[in-house]
Amino acid sequence: MTLTGVGGVGKTRLALRVASDVTGSFPDGVHVAELADLRDPELLATGVLGALDVARPGHPGADATAALVARLGERRVLLVLDNCEHLVDACARLTDTLLRGAPGLRVLATSRQPLGIAGEQVFPVEPLPVPEAGDVAGAGHRLRALSGNPAVALFVERAAAVLPGFAVTESDTAIAVAVAELVRRLDGLPFAIELAAARVRSLTPREILERLTDRFALLTGGSRVAAERQRTLRALIDWSHELCTERERLLWARASVFRSGFDLDGLERVCADAELPAAALLDALVARSIVNCRQENGHSLYRMLETIREYGHERLVASGSLDVLRARHRDHYAEPTARAGQEWFGARQVDWFTRLRLDHPNLRAALEFCLERPGQARAGLALAVSPRHYWLTAGLLSEGRRWLSLLLAADRAHGGPDTDARVRALVTDTYLGILQGAPDAEVRSALAACEEAARLGGHRRESAWVWHHHGILAVWREDFAGAVGLFARACAEFRVRGCLDAALECRVKFAIAHAYGGDVGKAAEACGDAEVPRSTWPMRVPSSPIRMSGAQASPWPSTRRPAGSRSASASGRSRRCRGVEDAVGRSAPTCPQPDT
Repeated sequence: MTLTGVGGVGKTRLALRVASDVTGSFPDGVHVAELADLRDPELLATGVLGALDVARPGHPGADATAALVARLGERRVLLVLDNCEHLVDACARLTDTLLRGAPGLRVLATSRQPLGIAGEQVFPVEPLPVPEAGDVAGAGHRLRALSGNPAVALFVERAAAVLPGFAVTESDTAIAVAVAELVRRLDGLPFAIELAAARVRSLTPREILERLTDRFALLTGGSRVAAERQRTLRALIDWSHELCTERERLLWARASVFRSGFDLDGLERVCADAELPAAALLDALVARSIVNCRQENGHSLYRMLETIREYGHERLVASGSLDVLRARHRDHYAEPTARAGQEWFGARQVDWFTRLRLDHPNLRAALEFCLERPGQARAGLALAVSPRHYWLTAGLLSEGRRWLSLLLAADRAHGGPDTDARVRALVTDTYLGILQGAPDAEVRSALAACEEAARLGGHRRESAWVWHHHGILAVWREDFAGAVGLFARACAEFRVRGCLDAALECRVKFAIAHAYGGDVGKAAEACGDAEVPRSTWPMRVPSSPIRMSGAQASPWPSTRRPAGSRSASASGRSRRCRGVEDAVGRSAPTCPQPDT
């Protein structure tokens, strides 16, 4: 079923209410995919997977849609696709495929137009009922009926929230008449009514009505074929815009550069300057219902409704300062993203993951800017490489690779030598491909290119990562002795470079390779090394030749446990050793399942 209607009519609110009411009818869950922030149709299925909490659906070459069908299967699930209008074709294809492949699935979509697929039930979401013209004229005599009108009730409720004590009473029929006429002229649109009600802080209902008359008169002279949103909400937003001061309008426009939410620090860094004190003006925009505020974990987070944000974005484009603001926006998110990469190995890992997940739409916007503007690809590479562990942890291997490959191509087109950012991007892109199970020939070629670029540029840190990647492949080939040597060599180089997080990662994988190879004692010893103070880590490089033969991206051994582990008595194994064996046993059954 698709809920259709003009923007601001309440489609999302209705869909969420329905989803809440019918939860008991769907034993396998109700999931909501919010699509307003998504711009790329190619990422639609991946985004829906995220709503289903599926991080890594399959192998390269298998699309995310197939992974969704496999996930849903015979389950009874309600999937809410919210704000489909800007991706209507992609949503139609995805919905049709999912419904055909998952008979227990039900889809509830919200869109400004139907998806247009077989079996679709379209439910037009109408505006709230409004008083008839005759009821408005005789409002003083029909106050009880008027108070029960849904549109009037909504206005009174929202007005009382900003002006305590506001009410429609028999003692002031002028207010009743004005409110009734106001909601009628607003066509009963909830969003429009809420915006108007917020103005009672500084205007009477009659004054609001008079200003509204001017705005609609202005729009009446426009095109008769204008979109519905342009004939209703645009007029109301124009009016809201005029009620703002010049500096408030400027902040509104600048804040539209944020793709999703933002905090005060981000607003001040990106939008403020000597003439625009963002903190003081932000409060005014919140009071005017231009910006919404919510509290989460002791922090204030801000967001504009998409309709409001797009309006501000048009003003930002017209001002000629779009690129300046987008560059500031990119630079603002480059800093915490880099810090997340540096501090991932530490107590704040969960905090950084949470922040990057919340900032993901803004990260996408920053990367889009780097791709769209000439000469910005190199900055984009640095931005895309920094959250290396984030792409892995969030199960966004395909998206990470997509950004890296596009930015690498743009950077090559720009010319110039292999910079540190470019080599790091090559190595990271290759690793994400390995985890996806990329074809052997592709992996061999990519690793060779990485080795050559790192060697020629003297990028020893990236050379160490190449050894690490070869070690992963050696484990998958069950060449555990070779993997041990590769991880040890990489670990030693990382320690020399002061990269303790990478050194520890290699040390743990060194232990896993030993465990798979049957040397449980050395595996336990390596785990013990990881537990002692980092300054005392022993980093031994084996004297035997290190095998770095052709990569074979085969799965982890399907049921293999460390050789000899069964013959060792439980009492003779240390707790650390059992932890290594258990971890290996848990990870052994299948190859890591990255997204596509």
